[in-house]
Amino acid sequence: MVTSPSLKGLQAFEAAARTGSFAAAAEELSVSAAAVSQLIRTVEEQMGRKLFHRVNRKVVLTEAGVEMLPRLTMAFQEIGSVSRELGGDAFRPRLVVSVPPSMAMGWLSQRLAGFVASHGAADISLRGDDDPVPFDRELIDIRLSYGLHYREHPTEDITRDAVYPVCTPGLASTIKAEALAGLPLIHTDWGPTGASFPSWRNWFEAEGAQPGRAAQRGLSANSSRAALDLAISGLGVALAQGVYCAEAVEDGRLVRPAARAIALRQPYCLTIPERSARRDVVAAFRDWLIEECRRAVGSPALR
Repeated sequence: MVTSPSLKGLQAFEAAARTGSFAAAAEELSVSAAAVSQLIRTVEEQMGRKLFHRVNRKVVLTEAGVEMLPRLTMAFQEIGSVSRELGGDAFRPRLVVSVPPSMAMGWLSQRLAGFVASHGAADISLRGDDDPVPFDRELIDIRLSYGLHYREHPTEDITRDAVYPVCTPGLASTIKAEALAGLPLIHTDWGPTGASFPSWRNWFEAEGAQPGRAAQRGLSANSSRAALDLAISGLGVALAQGVYCAEAVEDGRLVRPAARAIALRQPYCLTIPERSARRDVVAAFRDWLIEECRRAVGSPALR
């Protein structure tokens, strides 16, 4: 008969793997690092499989360890939830949400109160991450990204956006559409994962104009949110995604000084790993997030 690993040993492994350190695990569990090491060694002997490679005082998960970690973490989270509920505390589901940094900095963080009001309190960890993201290591439940990056997990297209020239009403009143090249332009450096986003040169070419060096001059920001904030500050005209700029156009902080929009080449996609797909809070957040994205992209102010 195979001996089942001890609960304490599995807890020591999960803490060490999650924190990346025997010392950190020991502090979390209120035991010594030597005790953590011994507990994990006993689990390895009981299972007949190595869970860590020990290299120069560092520990690296083996394939078996990588496979075990997310399942054990979820199990201990569930045990903790049951303990809190039985102890009289209200149950609060935990949710790890990963989105592009610009979305985390403003767009989604300003809307989360709406989800909580509609669906109840939850322990939400909001992460602003560039692609690719480590789903299992960070226990990410749901990821919104531009483009299809995660074929190894269930992924769905949720909407396709466009970029729009936007600026303050005061700045717009001084120009005509054909004179945009003479205005201070705000450029967005999309980074290596956003190479397919349109540039100002692409926009002028679509207009049939030849802006020359004007399409390269002006302010530059390395995030969509920062570029939008510069436009709201009156410093120039930005090419902004509809999902980000719709609200500011609706409330009059920004206007569209030219009608042409350029559709993005890739859709926004939502990825939910199988370990999270059956959780009620994940399903509720998925539906709410899709609705919020589609409402912004389809805003009448952008038509």
